[in-house]
Amino acid sequence: MSLRLGDTAPDFTAESTAGKINLYDYLGDGWGILFSHPADYTPVCTTELGTAAKLKGEFEKRNVKMLALSVDGIDSHHGWVKDINETQQTEVNYPIIADEDRKVAELYDMIHPNANEKLTVRSVFIIGPDKKIKLIITYPASTGRNFNELLRVIDSLQLTANYSVATPANWVHGEDVVIAPAISNEEIPAKFPKGHKEIKPYLRTTPQPNID
Repeated sequence: MSLRLGDTAPDFTAESTAGKINLYDYLGDGWGILFSHPADYTPVCTTELGTAAKLKGEFEKRNVKMLALSVDGIDSHHGWVKDINETQQTEVNYPIIADEDRKVAELYDMIHPNANEKLTVRSVFIIGPDKKIKLIITYPASTGRNFNELLRVIDSLQLTANYSVATPANWVHGEDVVIAPAISNEEIPAKFPKGHKEIKPYLRTTPQPNID
């Protein structure tokens, strides 16, 4: 069975470039992002791992730990990291799982026979503090992932987990948000003291509630 949003993220223990890692222990009570790569020494993934390393501080601000995965071995990973550091002018600063037995890839349905029966597809899973899967995206091998978009989604997920709001199309941190339909107009002043705008009875906006 494929994993779906809201499912519990399968726990696992695996070797990585940072030693043996247990997913739940590694994440603790924070958020996590797990992203897979078809193989080491692949061009698009080299740029992605470098980009992720440069953005580690942004993920840390949001209490998100990064974890990459490839089905190649640990020695290959260490060699690839040297290439990433050299070509992307950075230092890979998060673990890369060595999933040679494909245990994790199969747990997370990362191998799609229609794409390639041996290699993992380029999947992204965002995992919440409750260990539930909050987002799943799968990219084709030819399209590099947009890590700024992943940060934007995390901002939305963390905001909407704590307030009765949703985020509209193309929303970014600091912009107005949508009040959840379940909130009555009578409840709005107490819940959203910054005020609100009613565009339609079902479409009401308010300034982002968790910033001054």
